[in-house]
Amino acid sequence: MKLKESETVELKKSTSELKEAVISIVSILNKHKRGEIYFGIKNNGEVVGQTVTVNTIREISKAISDYVEPIIFPKINEIILEGKKCIHVEFFGEHIPYYAFGRSYIRVGDEDKKINSRELERLILRKNKIFWEEEISNKSLKDVHEETVRDFVERANVAKRINFKFTTVKSVLNKLGLMRDGKLLKAAEVLFCDNNPLEIQAAVFAGADKLTFLDIRQFKGNIFQLLEQSESYIKEHINWRAELKERVRKEIPEIPIRAITEALVNSLCHRDYTNRKGNEIAIFKNRVEIYNPGKFPEEYTPKEFIKGMERSILRNPLIAHTLYLSKDIERWGSGLKRISDACKEEKVTVEFHELKSGFLMLFERKSDWGVEKGVEKGVEKGVEKLSENEKKLILLITKNPSISKAEMILNGKLTKKTVEYNIESLKKKNILKRAGGAKGGYWVIGS
Repeated sequence: MKLKESETVELKKSTSELKEAVISIVSILNKHKRGEIYFGIKNNGEVVGQTVTVNTIREISKAISDYVEPIIFPKINEIILEGKKCIHVEFFGEHIPYYAFGRSYIRVGDEDKKINSRELERLILRKNKIFWEEEISNKSLKDVHEETVRDFVERANVAKRINFKFTTVKSVLNKLGLMRDGKLLKAAEVLFCDNNPLEIQAAVFAGADKLTFLDIRQFKGNIFQLLEQSESYIKEHINWRAELKERVRKEIPEIPIRAITEALVNSLCHRDYTNRKGNEIAIFKNRVEIYNPGKFPEEYTPKEFIKGMERSILRNPLIAHTLYLSKDIERWGSGLKRISDACKEEKVTVEFHELKSGFLMLFERKSDWGVEKGVEKGVEKGVEKLSENEKKLILLITKNPSISKAEMILNGKLTKKTVEYNIESLKKKNILKRAGGAKGGYWVIGS
């Protein structure tokens, strides 16, 4: 089989490229902690052979020993490929970051790139396994919002991603790995404490720039509360159209809500929590922007994740895992692809921008939304305007008249109290009623 270069394999024509080989060893170690180098093979895979003597093996070993820090102990062997002598070097190392000739490098595809100071800092944190979310919080159990924990457990049970019920806040957080030595971790602080440093700035602007704003808000609270507030805010300020068919009113947004929801979860899950800058939502006349202060991994591109070619790079694994259990995240590493697919299906343009200060998702708005023949924009005459959460329940019930309250909580990403309040509100408006018993019954929309 013809060898080819990759993120863990480097090919060198001869030991005349020994300095470049040492750099490749370091870049591969910093990315994958193990790899291989072959001497006597061109980078296109052609085997040309290599003169092999005792001095040749010693020369390679000495170069690696002298110029790679911290020191590693590679396996160096003579091998025969296509009848020609070659040298195979296999190396391992756990003590990242590694340096070659006083510089640190990282593997990107089959290339070796110098590491900048920010990426070097990330490698050092990874070496020591220190994540912001794993640090001890200055909050205590009394600061945890118990209802949020209860709602989380209920949703995670409906999703069948946990097999335990709510007993106490402490018990749940321990089972989720969000406590250490009886103390809350910072992941628990942003997930379940109302009073935390997390905030989202949201604004609506009159035009396509930030010169004139029509509305500005600041949302604070735990991640689950912020997701609900942010989604409601965007839904309130984008255009909707109503399709009226057989007395059933179906509301359709100009931007797919499932894409908006996924983008909001992504922005809170992957943000850099060591950065004090908040997340942002900006609604312009021609677009909606969702920003988070978390730079995209430098060795990757959004396109690789949209194509489903890469696995998730988790900046906050504990937060991500908790959101996965409650089904706020469907699958790790699939967020950008799900956003892209949802927008493509509805013919909405979405862009992903890697900024120096963070990551930005941009959704194009449709200027002519709701003007098609037979479609009415907004809420039809004679029907009382519904709140955003009431609309959400109506949409869920339209799709599944037999939906349970637990499923509304899970699929609508709402709290138990919100679901119950809005069901009663819809009943009082004579928009919703229940037919049949608690088991086997269903919801009826309209009189």
